[in-house]
Amino acid sequence: MSEASEGFDTEMLWDEFHRVVNMNSEELRAFLLADASDEEGFPPDPDLGVDELGRAVLHVLAKRKGDLTKVDLEVMRQVVELVETMHDRTDDESRHELMSVGHDPLRG
Repeated sequence: MSEASEGFDTEMLWDEFHRVVNMNSEELRAFLLADASDEEGFPPDPDLGVDELGRAVLHVLAKRKGDLTKVDLEVMRQVVELVETMHDRTDDESRHELMSVGHDPLRG
């Protein structure tokens, strides 16, 4: 793949990722932290029990397009694919899974 086509693919993926991730980083962070806490508080490990893909989405949201790595691009692809696969599900469990990657299906 040439650099030009790779750049074009990155541009399209960037746009699609930001279309499907309809929660801002503060909303996503708050959701992930609330989800990670339970009746006993946060677990003792350093990641606080926060969903790994959700953490990766926060990492990508904090970046400029020109600073993306191959790992970031893979995260973006995973999120776009997950949202597209689950877009028509309306149950609470599906909404919870989608929100853990920054997509609130109730926002349309």
